[in-house]
Amino acid sequence: MEHPKFTPEEKIALLSEIIESRKSVFPRDYSDEKIDEETLREIVKLASFAPSHKRTKPLRLQVFRGDEKNELGNKLAEIYKAITSPDLFLEKKYIDITAKVGKSDTVITISVNYSGLVPEWEELASVAMSVQNMYLACTAREIGCYWSTPGMIRHLPEFLALDDHQQCIGLFYMGKVVHAPAKS
Repeated sequence: MEHPKFTPEEKIALLSEIIESRKSVFPRDYSDEKIDEETLREIVKLASFAPSHKRTKPLRLQVFRGDEKNELGNKLAEIYKAITSPDLFLEKKYIDITAKVGKSDTVITISVNYSGLVPEWEELASVAMSVQNMYLACTAREIGCYWSTPGMIRHLPEFLALDDHQQCIGLFYMGKVVHAPAKS
């Protein structure tokens, strides 16, 4: 399929609109409508276009849907319970962890692979740019999303089968957005 040619002015206008309308949308505002596989693949693919010094490609994403997503939610709740002292433990937060994951169509774990070839901050910056690409792609597709960095992610390496030089730095929640009825 051939893409239409846009003038530089049209390109910047469209890009500006997408960037300026980008926002975090939380699972409570997601509908039950599924994100189709092709759209999900497109979003993940666009994440890979972030620059990386010496082409180290430090981004590591793991996509969780269906039963695997629910297992991730249960694992996060289990971690919260295990690492929280009884006097600080909140039953509502414990329940909300699995509810938030369950309300999302897709949860993607965001991990960085430290190559040792460049400073760690450069690898982190590259991964952050990858996440921005996902945010912008979701915005263009009218998919709600947000990047969460709960302390529980520090306890996910074994669950995610990460190597010693890899680190989970966040969760990317995604879901179709519940739209308010149009005003007449």
